[in-house]
Amino acid sequence: MSENKLLDLSFKFAVAIVNLVDGGTAPNSSYMTDQLARAGTSVGANIHEAQYAQSKKDFVAKLEIALKESNETSYWLKLMYETKRIDIATYQYTEKLCSNIRRLLIASCKSKTAKENAK
Repeated sequence: MSENKLLDLSFKFAVAIVNLVDGGTAPNSSYMTDQLARAGTSVGANIHEAQYAQSKKDFVAKLEIALKESNETSYWLKLMYETKRIDIATYQYTEKLCSNIRRLLIASCKSKTAKENAK
């Protein structure tokens, strides 16, 4: 495990999303699983990409994109749960990971240091 909790957590989340999508029980819901896969894996991809940002402003922008993608992922998770495409245990596990990532991202994006360095 690396020293960057956000990177580690977002990768674990992406693995959970891929496993959820690949093991999906609703083949007629490919539009939902496609959206969930795109948004859910984009979270970690943007966090990873932020590590090599060209500037502090670019770094914050990538984290803000990851935050938006995590919010969209929560939507798709909830929709899939409410329409009985995923069970409660799967929903709770993935949503908890997503919420933890979102809290870290909000703290990182709102950090006075991050915002000041981006200017």
